[in-house]
Amino acid sequence: MAYEELKSSGITENTPNEVMLGAGTIHKGLKFDPETKKWNFEESLIGATSGGSTVTITPEYYTVPVDGALVKVRGLDVKVGETATFQTNLIELTPEAIKMLVIGDEADSTSVDGYKEIVSRARIQEKDYIQNLGFIGRKLDGTPIIIVFDYALCTSGLSIQGQNKQAGVVPATFECYADLSPECDRLPYHIYYPTDEELSGVDEEEGGGV
Repeated sequence: MAYEELKSSGITENTPNEVMLGAGTIHKGLKFDPETKKWNFEESLIGATSGGSTVTITPEYYTVPVDGALVKVRGLDVKVGETATFQTNLIELTPEAIKMLVIGDEADSTSVDGYKEIVSRARIQEKDYIQNLGFIGRKLDGTPIIIVFDYALCTSGLSIQGQNKQAGVVPATFECYADLSPECDRLPYHIYYPTDEELSGVDEEEGGGV
């Protein structure tokens, strides 16, 4: 019959090489050293997560209104912007994470012995923009897929829900920001996808338990 050659599945010999597995890890100040050919995976880890993470990159389109065009027409859509967000669930709540979530500072002094005191700050400062916020996922063969936002700001705030017999998880959303320059027409994100060649500076023990 004419349709006997049709496949019942999209699986190919290359499928196992393109499948991501695991929750991934999140990083602050993730960088690649061209001299050592290594990423600073361990040093840049923000902390443990629970429930996985989601990276969403969405172009924004404007459709030019043309009389008579009653359907989508190729060539009449223009890219007018984009958003890039990273959502995760922190299970480690450190003072640094709290300051990042609330846009706050550690108080110079406190009257409560044995505690650090974190207080609100009225204005966003340069230090609040996280440089090189990174997400690292891994394929079935262990090679990483790396996504980096040059600048990111936590826009979700602090929300803590304590439940009996469950660990507290703090949701966090980070948005990618462009640098302050005359041309602010695209976001500075980078997606590093492994090639078929051997990856320099990456082995299965690096990456913080993806």
